[in-house]
Amino acid sequence: MSGVSIRNVRKRYGQVEVISDLSVDVRPGEFLVFVGPSGCGKSTLLRMIAGLESFEAGEIFIDGRVVNTLHPSERDIAMVFQDYALYPQMTVRRNMGFGLKMRRFAAPEIERRVLDAARILQIEHLLERRPRELSGGQRQRVAMGRAIVRNPKVFLFDEPLSNLDAKLRVDMRSEIKALHQRLKTTSVYVTHDQVEAMTMADRIVVLNGGEIEQIGTPLELYHQPKTRFVAGFLGSPAMNFLPVTAADGFIRLPGFGSLRLPETREGAAELGFRAERVRVVYEEASAHLLGTVAVLEPLGADTLVTVSCEGHRVVARLPGDCALRLSEAVRLAIDPDSAILFDAAGQRVS
Repeated sequence: MSGVSIRNVRKRYGQVEVISDLSVDVRPGEFLVFVGPSGCGKSTLLRMIAGLESFEAGEIFIDGRVVNTLHPSERDIAMVFQDYALYPQMTVRRNMGFGLKMRRFAAPEIERRVLDAARILQIEHLLERRPRELSGGQRQRVAMGRAIVRNPKVFLFDEPLSNLDAKLRVDMRSEIKALHQRLKTTSVYVTHDQVEAMTMADRIVVLNGGEIEQIGTPLELYHQPKTRFVAGFLGSPAMNFLPVTAADGFIRLPGFGSLRLPETREGAAELGFRAERVRVVYEEASAHLLGTVAVLEPLGADTLVTVSCEGHRVVARLPGDCALRLSEAVRLAIDPDSAILFDAAGQRVS
């Protein structure tokens, strides 16, 4: 299996630097996901690995070999695009085998690889159809099949599920994950959808403004974010934040009393805490948040409850059968062991 190494890469469009001195390693056999908001540089980075974008500085290695000057066809990668990029006049069979035909593979070998990929993706019955006769999910399977037959060193996925409906996205991300577990080919996946990143990745690289905010496993980033940006970007619903003042090992929540944390830094800060770490309480205590129910979102097993607290909104994930009503006064408690303090620069303090 082959890895990918990106070393001190910089990319500019005119005077705008979209990738800033970025370095990251993709381990052999790993499924690495680049995630971040639109315009953060993630698709540009993927295209640089593929050889579809030039860059001003740095090096990219595939399987230990510098590929900066290599044509995309010489890099032994296969890319799955957002828009499928299938030839409309060709059958599924010919679409999947076309790249091999252009590389002058023998017809029996092309047929063997196409049939093997079709069986893996369960599309044998679609081989004689044309793209216009397929659903979005079927077209995406064909696009993945075209990549699989190449037997590349690295798979590159550029937001491949963004054109699918919500249910099909869930189904397809499970299929891609299962496919990777079966093939174990090094894979680099780009998405703006943090749920995709959390459910599919071995490790996640969070990008912001062309720079890496944090790298780690999904649970590391969820429970131990190093910056406010990562804390707010990963997780659904997003992490709650409240402005606080820290001093002498305590944080003071405006209008709500104080809360003790293991480590604080004096001055203005923000307290971050997850929705599942908030509970409704009925006994009085100085550290409780007082507010009124503003929004109820029943999800079945859970209900998301948005509470308005002194001009701030706090989301709590409560049991699905919770009996709260709109405009009802509530008292909330935060689990101090899971709360995170961020300083004014957005860096984690505790």
